[in-house]
Amino acid sequence: MKIIISNFSNEPIYEQISSQIKAMIIKGELQAGELLPSIRGLAKDLRVSVITTKRAYEELEKEGFIETVQGKGSFVAMQNKELMREKKLRIIEEKLAEIVDEARLLGLTYKEVEEMLKILFEEG
Repeated sequence: MKIIISNFSNEPIYEQISSQIKAMIIKGELQAGELLPSIRGLAKDLRVSVITTKRAYEELEKEGFIETVQGKGSFVAMQNKELMREKKLRIIEEKLAEIVDEARLLGLTYKEVEEMLKILFEEG
C-alpha cells in the first residue's frame, strides 16, 4: 500500500492517510476483506505517530470504509460501489459550490473558471 505524506499540505496528516486509503478502496485497489497494515506498522512505514494512524483508521471506520476486529486487525469493509461513488460526487459538488462562490466574489466569468478547471484537469 503506497501512501504519500506531504508536510506542505494544509490537510492534516491523518486526513491525507485516510483520503488516500479511501481512494484505493473506491478505485478497487484494496478489495473487501483485505487486511490493512497494523496501526503501528503503518505509522512506522510512514514515519508518523501511532496516534496519527490510529485517528486515520478511526475516521475510515466511522465512515464505513474499514472494519476493525479486536486481535485480528483492520480490514476493508464490504462496499456498495454506487453508494461510495455518490458520496464522492456529493463531496465534489460541495467543493465546486465553494469555488463558484469564490469565483463570483472575484468577478470571474464561467469561461475563466472553466479554463482553470480544464488546465488543472489536463495537468493531473
